[in-house]
Amino acid sequence: MNKDRMEGHWKELKGQALQKWADLTDDDLDRVNGRRTELVGMIQKRYGKAKEQADREVSEWLNSLAEPAGTGAR
Repeated sequence: MNKDRMEGHWKELKGQALQKWADLTDDDLDRVNGRRTELVGMIQKRYGKAKEQADREVSEWLNSLAEPAGTGAR
């Protein structure tokens, strides 16, 4: 999923982001508002992760959303 699609579908993705990163709050995700860089920064802050690690997690999460159901497991 690309950046534009993430921003355009943020309301639907927000619940899935909460499931993935349970330490984030609704307010955190409202501030993110679909901006990938903001999400990476929020994950860094809440989880104490390096930028590269948080960025990789977001990329993997977005890629998993783009896969058809049932093909993400290996």
